[in-house]
Amino acid sequence: MSRSATLIALLTGTLLALGLGAYWLTSASGAPDLQTSLSVSEAMGSDTTGYRRATAVRPFSFPADHGPHPGYKTEWWYVTGTLTGPEAQPYGYELTLFRIGLTPPDAAPDSTPSDWRTNQLYMGHFAVTDGASKTFHDFERFQRAGAGLAGARADPFRVWLEDWSMASTGASTFPVRLRARANGVGVNLVLDPRKPRVLQGDRGLSQKGPGAGNASYYYSYTRLATEGTLTLGGDTLSVSGESWMDREWSTSALGPDQEGWDWFSLQLKDGRDLMYYQLRRTDGSPSAFSEGVLVSPDGSTTALGRSEVSLEVRDTWTSPDGTHTYPVEWTLRVPSQNIDLQITPLMPNQEMDVSVRYWEGAVQVEGSARGRGYVEMTGYGESPGSPVS
Repeated sequence: MSRSATLIALLTGTLLALGLGAYWLTSASGAPDLQTSLSVSEAMGSDTTGYRRATAVRPFSFPADHGPHPGYKTEWWYVTGTLTGPEAQPYGYELTLFRIGLTPPDAAPDSTPSDWRTNQLYMGHFAVTDGASKTFHDFERFQRAGAGLAGARADPFRVWLEDWSMASTGASTFPVRLRARANGVGVNLVLDPRKPRVLQGDRGLSQKGPGAGNASYYYSYTRLATEGTLTLGGDTLSVSGESWMDREWSTSALGPDQEGWDWFSLQLKDGRDLMYYQLRRTDGSPSAFSEGVLVSPDGSTTALGRSEVSLEVRDTWTSPDGTHTYPVEWTLRVPSQNIDLQITPLMPNQEMDVSVRYWEGAVQVEGSARGRGYVEMTGYGESPGSPVS
């Protein structure tokens, strides 16, 4: 939502609308309770009155658009990457930070003075795939934007949720340092783009369904050189590799006839990058709004429509409790680009078992080109959703 629970490539709002259950917005130690419990259906429901919508192509402005867009109900900063350890061990990681508006930006504020009061909720998903030991570690956090506990800014760029963060290392937005740690698992990485950003969809307007406003503003950095450290089980390893960053903001969710998506971000050894998301209808068929992009080694792009891509499932994996079955091996073909790829997971069990259960994992690519990447899948099986505190 990646991301996470993330957007067709990762729509936080969509993921939440797909079935995130109740969560609890609790105060930090010594802080007054701002409210009791909120349901995600209340926070992310169909009432979008007062929020802006992605209805037309707009000019992007940087560094401003790296920062928050509180006029829209949801947005996320989503990073995944594949890493190699000092003895060629394979690893993967995800860090996604979501901003969720709880009330419209023009709603009458509560006049009671308090540094803890806020109408913005932040959610974070962090995961590490240890391909050497075949273990998967996943974590989730929620926090209010009040009192500096979570937030985002454009210049200098920083988005944070407690000690999970993405932040500029100097005067420019990039390089970005990414930090996250939980239960002895952590990353401390520096990311630097090797290609220009890609405006997804129609010049950054990514249509997800019929009707004006059922869309998002969406851009990506498809290949970021990555260096730093990975901590697992008390050991800190030097790692290097490549990462992918998605930025997206919107107000709408999936259409009523759509139940989820399968999203692929692939970095090929020949220098090309491929993104494709397949929106799934409730009958299992792909939506006409599925689309992707092929990024050449020099950063030029080729848009890919639904009819140009075929996706065939070759194998599945079922969660230990038997409630969720996900595809985990695929053949992805783009005949017009002579692409015929076999995609397999670094390990089958890369399920994010958090408030929204979804599969987000590192994959390997063989076939007409070799490479590595990430796949995110939502809307498979039941998502009971447990309280989070």
